[in-house]
Amino acid sequence: MRILVTGAAGVVGTEVAARLAAGTAGRTGPQIVHTARRAAGDTPVRWNIGAEPAPDALTGRPWDVIVHTAASTRWTMTRDEATDANIRTLRDVLRLAGPDTHVVHVSTAYVGGVRAPEDLRGAEFEGYRNGYEWSKARCEEIVTTEHRGPVTIVRPPLVMGRRGDGHIARFSGPYSLFPALVSGLAAVVVGDPGGFAEISPVDEVAEAVAAAALGPAPSAPRTEVIAAGPDSLRLDTLVQITCDTLNAFRAEHGVEPIAKPPTVSTDSWNRFFLPLAEQWLSPVQQQAVRLLAMFQSYTSMGEPFEPTRKVTDPGGVLAASVRHWAESKPRQALSRPVPWTLINAA
Repeated sequence: MRILVTGAAGVVGTEVAARLAAGTAGRTGPQIVHTARRAAGDTPVRWNIGAEPAPDALTGRPWDVIVHTAASTRWTMTRDEATDANIRTLRDVLRLAGPDTHVVHVSTAYVGGVRAPEDLRGAEFEGYRNGYEWSKARCEEIVTTEHRGPVTIVRPPLVMGRRGDGHIARFSGPYSLFPALVSGLAAVVVGDPGGFAEISPVDEVAEAVAAAALGPAPSAPRTEVIAAGPDSLRLDTLVQITCDTLNAFRAEHGVEPIAKPPTVSTDSWNRFFLPLAEQWLSPVQQQAVRLLAMFQSYTSMGEPFEPTRKVTDPGGVLAASVRHWAESKPRQALSRPVPWTLINAA
């Protein structure tokens, strides 16, 4: 069996590569090749997908399995940027597939969620909240209609660190919330306190991907959704666990705790706080405002996802992830908050 893994140096790809190596240990025959934009260590083949042709080492005959984890997850991409980063790269990868190649495509659970109102760039992205979601939805259409062979789509929600130790290859996405809380830039939390906030540990995402790659290929396109469903965290609980974990770390180092920020409804934030913020805040604070606006629709969903692979104890996953971040970034985790006096006084 020949398995190609794209994006093997990324957050999910790193874990997938490790799971595949463990799953094939002691077995004769499997050949696993890792690719990344910057080849290093266990990623021997450098391929900047979409910007250059596939290296000769990857061509010649179709792969048995292609695990496609390479993607840009930035929520700020324009439509053209998202097309180049995710759609064009998928099509380049599919050129290496044959009619019997099992393509395991890592998508996002949010392609199946509620579409956004136009004030969240819905018009530009056909109702999706940003270019990342839109491009991932388009990629699912492409891989299921244009690839002639078997397909498995894996849809994780917000990806956090490993369940046991919180380790993750790179702090991105939801991790930008932690320094914002500690620094005081996250002066408020925007959303519904009782809304659902779906997270999944990266190792369980990788397990789902590796199981698909090493198992029998499906006869029809198959979708795996990794989520806690009705047992997922609520927004208020997510913020409380994050603050409690950060404060436990700060107490161990003799540093005063941070206060849990108040929650403001999305409507109040957009109608009253946002116009004031745009007029009076510093550029750094305005950047934090834009970050908060990005998060609000992800951390207070009205309905949870319906998982095919259920995440248990998401609170424990979050706590381990926050703790690992704090231990990795002690200067940030122990910094002194600077309050937004103007917002607090309003």
